[in-house]
Amino acid sequence: MTARSPHPPARTRRTSPGAAGPSAPHRGASAGAAAPAVLDLYDDPGWYDATYRRRRADVRYYVERARQCGGPVLEYGVGSGRVALPTVRAGVSVAGVDASAPMLALLEDKRRRLPSKRAALLRAVRGDMRAVRLRERFRLVTAPFNVVLHLDSRRDMERWLARVREHLLPEGELVFDVSVPQPLDLAADPTIWEKARSFRHPESGRLTELAERFEYDPIRQVLLVESELRTEGAPRPLRVPLIHRQWFPRELEALLHYNGFVDIRFTADFTDLPPDDHVDSLVISCRVGPLR
Repeated sequence: MTARSPHPPARTRRTSPGAAGPSAPHRGASAGAAAPAVLDLYDDPGWYDATYRRRRADVRYYVERARQCGGPVLEYGVGSGRVALPTVRAGVSVAGVDASAPMLALLEDKRRRLPSKRAALLRAVRGDMRAVRLRERFRLVTAPFNVVLHLDSRRDMERWLARVREHLLPEGELVFDVSVPQPLDLAADPTIWEKARSFRHPESGRLTELAERFEYDPIRQVLLVESELRTEGAPRPLRVPLIHRQWFPRELEALLHYNGFVDIRFTADFTDLPPDDHVDSLVISCRVGPLR
């Protein structure tokens, strides 16, 4: 695994991929502006792929973990194959689970373009990660890129962990990652849109302005990150809401412990280093033990 720099940059508020950094904030929408359209992030897999194409550290990490164990791998939130495709190219078998039909359709299109021996290593099932049962067990179960942040209650998390237990071989391992909750995001004024600098839309190439707002529910521990994109020539802006449960590290440790997982280990940002106060993505590894 690659080590992080010993001198990480100062913490800044997260912004959507494609943004070059925040500029002046503003409140509300512009007067007389057309009502925005609303898009689910996972309904446009082409945009998703283009947006996250430069996110590579986690891909390298999960592929290496798959290589080390030799597979087979069960990947929750397989999506359009950002992690799964490099994994099967490395010769490791992957079964994927995802709830999004558009993302899985793009994944299947990509799978068909693989060499036949590699294509045979990948299969995907559409369904709820809390409920899908496959008739096999795996050496490695993964949930890359904040997948578990879509599980917004203890019951949801425990249902998923029960499925993980059913699918792991006795010597198998669960590995997943979460973004560490950031005070700046949780304390943000929800009426303020943070404007980001202009960038070129990854699909159309048109000039696009990005703004974001953050709205945190401290009782449910749920963070809404709403992005607004104003693209040159578009009749109205596009809003993309993303709702993430904010799971705190010790909360996750307790959930894993009381649901029968052992050897719980936290590492930082897809390395083997222990987390510190600069960590962005927390990687959690554990194994199945006796239920408590």
